[in-house]
Order: sequence, then structure tokens, then C-alpha cells
Amino acid sequence: MPAKLRVTLIKSPISHNPTNRATVKALGLHRIGESIEIDDTPAMRGMVRAIRFLLRTEELDGAETAATAQPAESQATGRRQTKEKATS
Repeated sequence: MPAKLRVTLIKSPISHNPTNRATVKALGLHRIGESIEIDDTPAMRGMVRAIRFLLRTEELDGAETAATAQPAESQATGRRQTKEKATS
């Protein structure tokens, strides 16, 4: 199984050129704070590198992706699921 990257949009692409906005859209990112997991391939690395000033990127291994594979949005309601904060 190839390695994965977790990519999070941290800045808005609104005031940037159309090429950067298209790259954000091609990665499947829609709103600030949204995270996706993508395969770690040279093509994806190039896309991430092109808009690195808009993103936060983390490298994941196989164990992390299986443990954190939860949908960010509920398909039934179209709303984000809330995550409970862990209390220490």
C-alpha cells in the first residue's frame, strides 16, 4: 500500500490566481480546515508543492490511515460531524 499524505487547506484561495484555485479544486478541497488523504505520488506531490502556501501537509503511514479513516461529512445530512474533545 503506498504512503499517504494528509492535506489540509489553511488559507483561502480566493485572492490567488486561477491556476492555484484550480489546483485546490483538483485536490478535492472546498473549505478552510478541510482535510483529505491522498496517495503519495510524484503528481500529487507536485500539486501540493504548487500551492504549499495554502496548505498544511502531513505524511501518514498505513497504520495511521486505517485508524483515522472517518468521513469528514455525513452523507445523509450533508453536515459536518462534530468530534468530541478528549478530556485528560
